[in-house]
Amino acid sequence: MFEAFTIRDAEIQDMPKIIEIYNTTIAGRMVTADLEPVSVESRMQWFNDHSPTLRPLWVVEMDGIICAWVSFQSFYGRPAYNATAEISIYIHQDFRGKKLGKFLIQKAIDACPKLEIKTLLGFIFGHNEPSINLFNRFGFEKWAHLPNVAVLDGIERDLLILGKRIV
Repeated sequence: MFEAFTIRDAEIQDMPKIIEIYNTTIAGRMVTADLEPVSVESRMQWFNDHSPTLRPLWVVEMDGIICAWVSFQSFYGRPAYNATAEISIYIHQDFRGKKLGKFLIQKAIDACPKLEIKTLLGFIFGHNEPSINLFNRFGFEKWAHLPNVAVLDGIERDLLILGKRIV
């Protein structure tokens, strides 16, 4: 099934679809701390912070349609942390529950040596059990628990930092 998917570096013209997929996750209060939809314009610096050779932003296509994206982001923004990156995976609602997340995490892990990444992190809300379970399947462990650091619709939520050393 996964042979039907193409992964490539994102281009500026992909931004509307990337943002559309991202915005579909906001209302569920499981994936992002954004409370309102974001705009392409508001995310341009984020897009520009990515680079194919260091911190890629990938789009995943099936039959030429973007159905997911994967982002590698620098952790903490200081040079000593260059071998550590945060991974984010966002999947279009029509493609969720089809094991695409597993496929994309494995692709990300496989890319780490080339990207000179030795540690991958996932920042996941404590109540997002599907994502926690997904990351755990790949050997990510809970490295930090930040209790009640987010407020979503009046409910305080925990943030977990899951980590994995890539060897």
